[in-house]
Amino acid sequence: MSELPKRVVIASMIVAGVVALAAVLDLSIGLPFGRKHTMVMDILFILSSAIVGYLAYDSYKDLG
Repeated sequence: MSELPKRVVIASMIVAGVVALAAVLDLSIGLPFGRKHTMVMDILFILSSAIVGYLAYDSYKDLG
């Protein structure tokens, strides 16, 4: 029964990583969003992804 929470936490880490990667790519080369009027949103996406990633990592450690 403890397998499902671990999978959900790992999935949230992966999603946070994908969002952070998309935001970094948008800031650096303009893909996938075209970098038009999204600089503040990209920074907020990176910050949010870091927070979610940290919380998921901390939860994963607790699930042991």
